[in-house]
Amino acid sequence: MLAIRLLAEPDRLDVLALPVRPATGSESPAEPVPVEMALPDGVAEEVAALAPAARLAGTAGEVWTQVRPGRAPGRLLLLGVGMGDEGAWRAAGAALARAATQESHVTIALPVGASAAVVRGLVEGLLLASYRFRLGADADAPALAAVDVLVADPAGYADALEVARTTAAMTRLARDLVNMPSSTKNPQWFAEQMAGAVADRADLHLRVREPDELAAEGFGGILAVGTGSANGPRLVELDWRPADARTHVVLVGKGITFDTGGISIKPAPAMKLMRKDMAGAAAVVAATLGAAALRLPVRVTTLAPLAENMVSGAAFRPGDVVRHYGGTTSETTNSDAEGRLVLADALAYAVRELRPDLLLDLATLTGANAVALGKRTGALYSDNDRLAAAVLSAVEAAGEAAWRMPLPTEYVEYLGSDLADLYSAPAQGAGSVVAALYLREFTGELRDRWVHLDMSAPSWTDGDDAELTRGGTGWGVRSLLRWLATLG
Repeated sequence: MLAIRLLAEPDRLDVLALPVRPATGSESPAEPVPVEMALPDGVAEEVAALAPAARLAGTAGEVWTQVRPGRAPGRLLLLGVGMGDEGAWRAAGAALARAATQESHVTIALPVGASAAVVRGLVEGLLLASYRFRLGADADAPALAAVDVLVADPAGYADALEVARTTAAMTRLARDLVNMPSSTKNPQWFAEQMAGAVADRADLHLRVREPDELAAEGFGGILAVGTGSANGPRLVELDWRPADARTHVVLVGKGITFDTGGISIKPAPAMKLMRKDMAGAAAVVAATLGAAALRLPVRVTTLAPLAENMVSGAAFRPGDVVRHYGGTTSETTNSDAEGRLVLADALAYAVRELRPDLLLDLATLTGANAVALGKRTGALYSDNDRLAAAVLSAVEAAGEAAWRMPLPTEYVEYLGSDLADLYSAPAQGAGSVVAALYLREFTGELRDRWVHLDMSAPSWTDGDDAELTRGGTGWGVRSLLRWLATLG
């Protein structure tokens, strides 16, 4: 991962990045931002002349490169920081990471009196945009290895740097998990990654239920979905339990390590990226590891129900009845609506056995999410206005996006089955909404303290975009860590 230092004085000036912003009360489209460091002779005047000459707007993420042969620094990067808030600096950090891929070292000077949020945004942008995942030879890997951030009082920003590093590291972990091909990534492999992550952590407890234990304890939904695969299902339970915790949160994440659609098989184009169908599980385990690393004073228990939804003679069928943890039954109308079956088990277990204060699940649950809200925005469902607002606030602060969707009472009747307690996937439409209503049936006494995030669309991006890089986005990790930090 890119090395980032906070310094009061530069120890080298090969490449110097300086912020510019939209001008106010001037004909110039952009103007330099006063910075903490004493600039080399002539640099301030050069930047002031370059900004209008290059017609820079100063918008967040804009970059201009000026080559200066025979002088120090040898290159100037004029970096647009917009209004200078955290989100703008995150975009600026991402743009800097991409603009400097051929450099080994960059120094950036921060504005006079920069807030901790500026450092956090910049560092998150740098670390997330410089992420790459590749299993083959990579001769074109970016050369940028180190960034020095110049501030008057480095010690005063140390906490912001640590939070940003941890948040980015956990988001990158989630991306790694999502991007790993399913030829490697099966339920057992995922569970082994978690065992490795907690091996040296006495403050984290991990339990992995294997198929025999799932059967003995009645996790019928997880077993049904996993029964068609040669790779048996698992249930990962990861617990961070600090001594000073006053609130207990359970996070549940859908963990379908590959989804063929089962007997209700997907068309080939829709199946190609189904290694991402465990992005919810990746997000919740990474957020829990992040909470432990940051020592957030909130107890977090994560449940990641893991299964491969494959086609075989043992696969579950449309029309089968599944008995979930706790006894509720579902008539499985479509084997490609498998995620809600594993989530139902985990939610019911959380309510009955863990009895948390708050319950939140993340899932790449429906294509209807993308139809309604596009590629960048998750759908949020909750009956609790205050809880929904708190989560949405955290999502916004993290630079992610979600929109609250309704839970219409009149749609509940769609779930009625003549054969079982519930239809798993009614045919009446409103796919994301009805899936949320189905999950709500398993939240019991926590119904008014539950949030569901359908994040199928924003879990993946087809190209680089600001702090996102092509592939798994790690969506939800940053938002969860922001929200958990408010509960201490």
